[in-house]
Amino acid sequence: MFIQIVGVGKLKEKYLVQGIAEYAKRLGPYVKFEMLEVPDEKAPENMSEAEVRQVKEREGERLLALIKSEAHVIALAIDGKLWSSEELAAELDKLATYGTSHVVFVIGGSNGLSDAVLRRAQQKLSFGRMTLPHQLMRLVLVEQIYRAVKINRGEPYHK
Repeated sequence: MFIQIVGVGKLKEKYLVQGIAEYAKRLGPYVKFEMLEVPDEKAPENMSEAEVRQVKEREGERLLALIKSEAHVIALAIDGKLWSSEELAAELDKLATYGTSHVVFVIGGSNGLSDAVLRRAQQKLSFGRMTLPHQLMRLVLVEQIYRAVKINRGEPYHK
């Protein structure tokens, strides 16, 4: 299985880069894993609704340009479904079983995802109603993907 995380913005914080690298290394024996970044749109702090929509659309175009047509897309969104670690594992197992070998998780920027990206997604996943920095979300997500792989293989890690 090929799993990608595609996100908006460059990861700068050393501790996040190191954490993601550790889980990416742990995933190596089990799946092909890749993390891709697109630049975030430069915008003022106080934007109108129209300006926010434009920022999301431009970031969304960059995200969609990286997603292959055959990929199964799971967008991270506050209004998505809440899955347990076991449910994420079951979903990845189901996708692999029924021939989906390429899964892309998409993480938007600070303004969220464009409507075009959300339409492209087959599923929307939420990690809760709390707002988390999108950079931190990458680390949380890659850890959960690793946990899901271990659950599916029946190997120790998940408690």
